[in-house]
Amino acid sequence: TVDLKYDDVSYATVHQSAFLRCGMMPVQPIKELWWFKIGASEERVYYYDPTSVDAALMRRARRSNRDNTSLEIYPTQLSDEGEYKCRIVVWDNTGNSTEPSVPISKEARMMLKVNVPPEKVEITHLTSGRNLSLRCKSEGAKPPADILWTKTSPDGVETEIPDLAKTREIEPAGELYDTAEQIFYQLEENEMIAKISCVVRHHNTNTTIYKNITFVSPAIQNALKVTIQRFAEPVLYSSIENQDGRDNKAGLVKISADPGFKVPYNTSVTLKAAAPGVFPEPRYLWWVGDQTGIAGRELHIDNLEEDKSYYVLAENPLGRVVLEVPVHITTPDYSQWNDSSRDGDVIVDDTTGGLDTGAIVGIVIGALIAVFFIGFAVWYWTIRDGTHVFSPKKEKPHTIDEETIPFRSTDKPLLRTISTQTLEGRRSRREPSI
Repeated sequence: TVDLKYDDVSYATVHQSAFLRCGMMPVQPIKELWWFKIGASEERVYYYDPTSVDAALMRRARRSNRDNTSLEIYPTQLSDEGEYKCRIVVWDNTGNSTEPSVPISKEARMMLKVNVPPEKVEITHLTSGRNLSLRCKSEGAKPPADILWTKTSPDGVETEIPDLAKTREIEPAGELYDTAEQIFYQLEENEMIAKISCVVRHHNTNTTIYKNITFVSPAIQNALKVTIQRFAEPVLYSSIENQDGRDNKAGLVKISADPGFKVPYNTSVTLKAAAPGVFPEPRYLWWVGDQTGIAGRELHIDNLEEDKSYYVLAENPLGRVVLEVPVHITTPDYSQWNDSSRDGDVIVDDTTGGLDTGAIVGIVIGALIAVFFIGFAVWYWTIRDGTHVFSPKKEKPHTIDEETIPFRSTDKPLLRTISTQTLEGRRSRREPSI
């Protein structure tokens, strides 16, 4: 009598080796060995004949070295999961060496389960002050993975976060499963946490994956602790002029300006703040002088007419900093045109510096004063000579000396006026009669 030793269910991890046990007890000489995968039909996986054939009909299958009849599959694929059948044919003469041997066939069926560890773990978050909403998602596992949350103190002590308000979702993705869990956590006052971790555990494949969120406070370079009237407590303060811009340390507040920190007169500029790596997400507050603060990452300034320093606060539950952002006004560069340009190209001589606003205003005022004094001088000298510059010149009346200028009948009077008529009357009285 031959008995087969096998496992009803065997487990394997994808990409690793699968072992399907099918052994004999007691061990007998083998005539044939068959392995089949049971589906819509029996698919031959392996065949062995000690006298002639040792054939793996599935390329990844082979006989196990443990007992020469069990089956190994490497590397295991998810499609290998299913039911298998082992058939062993042995010779048995029932202990009578004089009688011819009789072939005896034995069969056993078993299941192969293929487990898949999580392929990808992602963690996302939303923050509002001290309130945190964290979501961890494990993708592509079989069976579904388990998720738990831990927090680590600055001195490295890790503890599980208990009694969380959380929701869990398991979604099938083909033959695999995605597991997502969302928690809501509120930071206590002055609570110091180095990181919160989403721990994904897949017991079937002995797999543990950590996905961390590290807590980082906003930071600036060359900071001084100063007192600002807006805040009850001193804050860390610096200027962007003291930030070298080369340090990529997580948490440094960075300021950018469009089109730049130096802009022409009466133009607009947009200031933007960012703090890569800071968690929880900081809030930003902009202000200038005593004006009310404006919340948000960006500050848009219209029609800038003078140099000003703007201030931005970056704050999260772990700390806060203030940066001063100076914006300067520049004068447009009026360049000279070069008449010796060739081929119609314009050559700009950028070595000639433009006049600044103060110089232009001074020139205009000086010119107006000069014009005023010149006009005043002309008016004064005109009054003194008894003439009027801007009134039409009056002609003096013509006087004719009757004794020196003889009268001819052919002469015409100079003017047909009352004076000429009187003159002719006088002349007629003096001429002798004929």
